[in-house]
Amino acid sequence: MNTDKIFAEALANEYAPKDTSKVVALKKLDRKAKLPANIFAYSFGIIAALAAGFGMCLSMQVIGSATTANMVAGIIFGIIGFIGMSINYSVYKRIRENGKKKYAFEIMELAREISDN
Repeated sequence: MNTDKIFAEALANEYAPKDTSKVVALKKLDRKAKLPANIFAYSFGIIAALAAGFGMCLSMQVIGSATTANMVAGIIFGIIGFIGMSINYSVYKRIRENGKKKYAFEIMELAREISDN
């Protein structure tokens, strides 16, 4: 097996002009179906983690004054953040499944066309 030939072909394919083929369209549809779930999961996860961290800082009196109200507020923020982090994956899966259902027909038709050729 000639690895130089394989490398040369892979490099040539990378620089070859790309058609808007059915495979490319299929990949775009797949990304389009999954993108909203990914955006939500990252955004919500970051916000929940920041809320939990802020709550922990308040409750351990790293920020703010050493009052009971700040400690209680910190505990509440922390609990809200931890709840957000714990439900993030299940909400992500639900949004992803809805996106897949929305584009399922188009993806299946395009996949059938590709496999029939």
